[in-house]
Amino acid sequence: METDISLQFLGAAGTVTGSKYLLTVKGQKILIDCGLFQGLKEVRQLNWERPAFSPEEINLVLLTHGHLDHTGYLPKLVQLGYRGEIWGTDPTLDIAEIILKDSAKIQEVEARQANEEGFSRHKPALPLYTLKDVEKTLRLFRMKPLNHWISIAEKVRCRFRYNGHLLGATFIELEVDDKMLVFSGDIGRPQDLLLHAPEKPDQADVLLLESTYGDRLHPKEETKALLKKIVTKTFSRQGTLLIPSFAVERAQSLMYLLWQLKLEEAIPEMPIILDTPMGADTLKVFYQSLSWHKLSGEECLQMFSNFRIVTSYRETWEIIDRKGPKIVIAGSGMLTGGRILTYLTKYLDNPATTILLAGYQAEGTRGWQLEQGAPELKIFGKMYAVKAEVLNLEGLSGHADQKELLDWLSEMKTPPKQVFLVHGEPTAAQMLKDKIKEKLGWGCFIPQRNEIVDL
Repeated sequence: METDISLQFLGAAGTVTGSKYLLTVKGQKILIDCGLFQGLKEVRQLNWERPAFSPEEINLVLLTHGHLDHTGYLPKLVQLGYRGEIWGTDPTLDIAEIILKDSAKIQEVEARQANEEGFSRHKPALPLYTLKDVEKTLRLFRMKPLNHWISIAEKVRCRFRYNGHLLGATFIELEVDDKMLVFSGDIGRPQDLLLHAPEKPDQADVLLLESTYGDRLHPKEETKALLKKIVTKTFSRQGTLLIPSFAVERAQSLMYLLWQLKLEEAIPEMPIILDTPMGADTLKVFYQSLSWHKLSGEECLQMFSNFRIVTSYRETWEIIDRKGPKIVIAGSGMLTGGRILTYLTKYLDNPATTILLAGYQAEGTRGWQLEQGAPELKIFGKMYAVKAEVLNLEGLSGHADQKELLDWLSEMKTPPKQVFLVHGEPTAAQMLKDKIKEKLGWGCFIPQRNEIVDL
């Protein structure tokens, strides 16, 4: 007799953010990822809705990796009554701690600003969760190793496998009796600058596959050469190059490229600044996790030494007031918060400024608005004209593109019985569905948010 298994798609279904999947099996309720919704206002507001499940009834949370759209709802889950363990690899939990503390700080600051300046319709404006909620969440973290089967319940076990994309990132294999479920998480690229190539699953009865870039191929233009051109052009007009960046991995990739260009004396001499508290903390994790990436400890230290690492907000204003060309890498990557917003209020209306978008921009975020050519941006309740040059550096994406996603499936011994395309906008998911049908002959299903399926 087959075991009854059901799966509910609580997030990253029809959108890229808010990854959450609830697996119910053998009396266990297991949440795979627990992310925040980001992007359009109506999507962000989903974070404030009562979840379509009872947090106190969840037995276990498994994390594929540490990004906010996969971990950012954890403190809210704990606030609502969750008391079980949270499993992930060592770097994943380290990064999740950094990201969650930063997320809570940003929410607390924005709520305070909104109340002081009166630009929120909520009276009072409140954070989704606080640093105290984060501290309670961190007590539930339990580090798990790569490539080891870990028992969850009788004939239910899981395994974390290396997936590129981000320090600590994995896909998760979950075995129930003789049935194999694979949760892809976010799949990295085979030729990443810093991370090793993702491992590939060789079997799956049920597969949840991300589709972020399911509708496109990454450009073939040499990323380092393009970055050199952008830096040189910005310097020639004595401007500032602002790079909104995810503080984890993307910032380190940018640092690596800029370090290499400096070593080659291929770019003019100017200050290069990493201005994100998360970025500084992440450098420590990077140095402590050498087996997860390609750099040696010595190379890490050499790279870090070429940058001014900013930790205080006072230093941010010193840098803003400093005349002359400079390069600033600051969070957040989609301009949803963080120090980059302060820089934008001072540099956005300057034609000498270059804003270099270096990652995926979810629909509705300020980064997406810039990508779409918006003439002005709303920051801290005020409108700012966009006169800076806005460019995109797609080659640094940490997500596999359509071809690389298909390659990730290449070692499957037999076709999965059920394939669900998640973590993608509708067009991307549909195009990947068509391509998988064409190339592999597999049928795929694109679930809706809160939909429940029997496996």
